[in-house]
Amino acid sequence: MKDVTMDGDIEDFLKPLHIDQAKAHALAHEFHRTFQHLSANSLNQFLPTPISESILRPTEGREKGRYLAIDIGGTNLRVGFIELLGNEKGVNGDYTNGNQETTPASESTSNLRRVLEKSWPISDVLKNENADSLFRWIGSCIAEVVREGCEAFDIPRDRELPMGVTFSFPMVQETLADATLMAMGKGFAISSRLHLGTHLTNGYEKSKTPDLPPIKIAAILNDAVATLVSFIYQSKEDSSHKAAMGLICGTGSNATIPLKRSTLHKDKQPGMVQVLDEDSTDDLRIAVNTEWSINGTAPALRKFGLVSQWDTRLDNEGEAPGFQPLEYLTAGRYLGELGRLMLLDYLEHHLDIRTDTLPPRLLIRFGLTTTFLSHFKPPDTGALLEKLEVEFPHSTATAPFQWTEEIAMVLYKITKAIEVRAAGIVAAAIVGLLACAEDIPLGGPLQDKMNNHAVENGERPKMDLIVGYTGGCIVHFQDYLADCQKFLDSIIQAEFGDHAPVRVVMSPCHDGGITGAGVLCGASQARSKDVDV
Repeated sequence: MKDVTMDGDIEDFLKPLHIDQAKAHALAHEFHRTFQHLSANSLNQFLPTPISESILRPTEGREKGRYLAIDIGGTNLRVGFIELLGNEKGVNGDYTNGNQETTPASESTSNLRRVLEKSWPISDVLKNENADSLFRWIGSCIAEVVREGCEAFDIPRDRELPMGVTFSFPMVQETLADATLMAMGKGFAISSRLHLGTHLTNGYEKSKTPDLPPIKIAAILNDAVATLVSFIYQSKEDSSHKAAMGLICGTGSNATIPLKRSTLHKDKQPGMVQVLDEDSTDDLRIAVNTEWSINGTAPALRKFGLVSQWDTRLDNEGEAPGFQPLEYLTAGRYLGELGRLMLLDYLEHHLDIRTDTLPPRLLIRFGLTTTFLSHFKPPDTGALLEKLEVEFPHSTATAPFQWTEEIAMVLYKITKAIEVRAAGIVAAAIVGLLACAEDIPLGGPLQDKMNNHAVENGERPKMDLIVGYTGGCIVHFQDYLADCQKFLDSIIQAEFGDHAPVRVVMSPCHDGGITGAGVLCGASQARSKDVDV
């Protein structure tokens, strides 16, 4: 085995993943053009939700009330009631599965509460069942929570109970209250185009007893849209602070932002959009689920050499090669596997260690997890070595093999390079998307724009564009969140100089799936109407 003492060797090895401020800045411009094209031309990306931005940002105060909400994710179902307090602040804890929990001080002044919430894992058996079986089970879970709600809140049994629904899969919507599912993926066997609202209502009706009220599907939204909806409701917006977009970076990656209806391809524009009674329908801004991880983003990534040979291998060995290139480079489902492929390559071709002598679990796809790499960092290389030995005992190898501190440091540097690239890509995508929404005056050749915005901005107050994020990957994987914020700051600095008109700020918005469903359910009931557009 060769001796690993030269930093230059690993640095050269990692060059295909390199991204710096200049590349991230240029990529932001390229994403801006890419997203404009996808909004106008793609039929499977930039999917609209039929509700206007004015519903999300009412000028007369936030909606109040208690609303039934469900969140159907890839692995879990959550059902509960969301209490909207408007501009008031709550001080009591959340009720989860019937138990009151202490709320952290940082969250104790939220203007919404989650009460009587329950969660169930969605088993593989259910995922492989037909639609009727799956939705009958979902209906039984809804009925269980509704029964507790009737007892706790004295809900009338003879009146329809409005319900908001978050669904973590692509769908097409003509109205806010119904949606046609696209292929579900994530292990679900259901592939036919079925109407979500109808199936949910029928599933509940099969489980409800006569003493329970009927339900009415009031709003359906994607999980990324729900994050934005929840984030806007809970944010303190004013003339210098705007809750601009919602970002998911967990197992997968996605983003939602309000865009002008005219920027969307005519064949995917919703037939009806929910607006406030006094709204003008001239070029409404509506919440758009970008599905930005799908293959429309691949050309931008390849243009800047950001798709390495390891990414290509990971893609080719996946369930749907070429389908989600941005997700392969930035999301939690894939970053551990990318690290495994890179480590094996380095061990074999730079250290002359045969792969058949390594611990066998390291040779299995997804054998090195994103969770393991998330906290695999210095300063103590001895601790890194111990972690490697515990996770992949050398005693399980079929031939003599020994982990070393040098190899542990190589794995750390691989992991850090993966994380920094992901942070730079996501930061560039955020800026490009905000430019599509005209929140950032980005556009045109870089050489004509560099540092020329300062005079235009004058003495106007700087606008904080706040990005609500959720997802374990961006929170826990190395320094993903902090590095993403650094890239955002550097891109804005490179574009505008010292007098930028905006600042892009990351802010947490967790549990947006179920809270967003409750918020939109409430917002759809108040002072609003459906209009033909």
